[in-house]
Amino acid sequence: MSETIEKLGAHEVAAWLRRHPKFLQQFPDLAMTLVVPREDGPTASLAGYQLDVLRDKNRELSRRLQELVAVSQENERLAVRTHQLTLALMRERDTAGVVRAMAATLAEDFNGDLVRVVLFSPVPGLEADDWLRIVSRDDAALRPFADALAAGEPLCGRLHPDKQALLYGARVGEVQSTALLPLEGVGLVAVGSHDANRFYPGMGTLFLRMMGEAFVAAMRRDAD
Repeated sequence: MSETIEKLGAHEVAAWLRRHPKFLQQFPDLAMTLVVPREDGPTASLAGYQLDVLRDKNRELSRRLQELVAVSQENERLAVRTHQLTLALMRERDTAGVVRAMAATLAEDFNGDLVRVVLFSPVPGLEADDWLRIVSRDDAALRPFADALAAGEPLCGRLHPDKQALLYGARVGEVQSTALLPLEGVGLVAVGSHDANRFYPGMGTLFLRMMGEAFVAAMRRDAD
């Protein structure tokens, strides 16, 4: 019998234990005497090792929970800001007021260092400024934005220099990341940040899309 046991290899023992996970419940004294090597040096009892594993898992779950709570709080904040922006746009009585309200809200409530608006058509009561440009839809300067306008989806991250130049002009060197709203038929809205990590590819764009839709609806309402 002893010779048969000695001939068993470690892999066979491990395989057998995997098929019988409740084996140690029948022999609790064996579970307490088994030792498990630890990465940091000394050995520990199986029970102690399992406790350490559970503690590590608990810490990981707590970390993930904190991340989910932080994301939830940020989403709630953005939802409130988006709602407030929509209300502010609805309250404006003319197109000029809508454009000003959009730019002001993005700068104040969405941590934008530089807000830029590019419109395809002039707006009564508004003149071109550092934050506002009027560029005809067929202007060659808009060619770098052709794909973005066709897709109609927000872009986040470091934009191509051609796009940066049109949006930020002489201050292009200050901008490290951008959230861009291409609005076909209306223009472009960009929020630039000095922080390279403020806007990044892959970040959620749901609220940006909602803001863009609210802006377009308000612009078209006043144009009718």
